[in-house]
Amino acid sequence: MTKVAFLGLGTMGREMALNLVMAGHDVTVWNRTPAKTADLVDAGAAAALSPAEAADGAEVIISIVGDDPASREVWLGKAGVLNGQPAPDAIAVESSTLSRGWMGSLGHEVETKGLRFLDCPVTGGPDGAREKRLTLLVGGEQKTLEAAWPVLQAYAERYIHFGEIGTGTAYKLIVNTIGAAQATAAAEGLAIADKVGLPMDKVVEALSSGAVASPLTADLVKRVAEDDHDDVYFTTRWRHKDASYGLRMAVEVGQATPTLDAAKEVFTKALTRGLADINESIVCKMVKDG
Repeated sequence: MTKVAFLGLGTMGREMALNLVMAGHDVTVWNRTPAKTADLVDAGAAAALSPAEAADGAEVIISIVGDDPASREVWLGKAGVLNGQPAPDAIAVESSTLSRGWMGSLGHEVETKGLRFLDCPVTGGPDGAREKRLTLLVGGEQKTLEAAWPVLQAYAERYIHFGEIGTGTAYKLIVNTIGAAQATAAAEGLAIADKVGLPMDKVVEALSSGAVASPLTADLVKRVAEDDHDDVYFTTRWRHKDASYGLRMAVEVGQATPTLDAAKEVFTKALTRGLADINESIVCKMVKDG
C-alpha cells in the first residue's frame, strides 16, 4: 500500500482516483470544488482542503487539472504541494495536458525541492480510466517511471516512455491538435453529405469503418446523427486549449501548421458562440448550420 495524494476530480481524475482506492492504496483527494470528493470519501479515500494538505506525507502525488494556471496553483500556490510536506523523495506525477514550456518549468521546480518528477499525460478517455486501460505518455527518468508504475497501473494498462521531461506532453499535444483537425474535417464532410442528400445512417456507418475512420470520427458522426452533444466526453473548451498549446509548441520549433491553424479557428468560433462546455461534436452542427 502506497500513500497517494490525488489532485483534481474531473471526468478523468475521479475514475483514476477511485481505481487507486480500489487497489488498496491510502488515497487522499483534493478538488477545487470540495463537493466532488464526497463519493471518493464514501469509497474509502480521505479528503483534504488544499493540495498541500493532501500531499503531506504522500509518497506519490498525482495531479490532473485543466490548464497551466490550474497546475501552477496546485503545485506552487500558497497552499500548493510544494508548500506542504510530501514524503522524502516522493514522486510527483503531472497528468494534466499542459503546455510543453510549463511542464518543463514545473519539473525543474519539483526536482529543486528534492522530489522526483514524471511528465505523464494520459490517453484513453473516461471509459479507459474507469476500466483501468489508460495509456501513459511519459517524459522523465526511466527509474522514476519504474518506481511509480506499481501505483499507476491501478488505472493504466501500459505506458510509452518518450524520453526526458516534456516529451510526453509534446506527444499528447500533437495528438490532441490533430484531433482538432479530425473533428473539423469530419464536420465539413458531414455538412457536404447532408447538403447532397446522402442518408445520414449510411454516412455514419461508412465513416465509422472506412479509410478515415478513427475512434474520434466514429464518436463525432454518431453524435451528429443522433443530435447528442450534451453527454460530455471532451468539451470544446478543452480541445481549443490543447490545440492552442500544441500550436504554440509548433511556433517554438519553427513548424508551419496551416491545416491545424484553420482547425483551431473553428474551435475559437465555437467558444465565441458560447459552446465551450458542450461536447466538441457540437462543432459539426455549428459548421453545418453556418
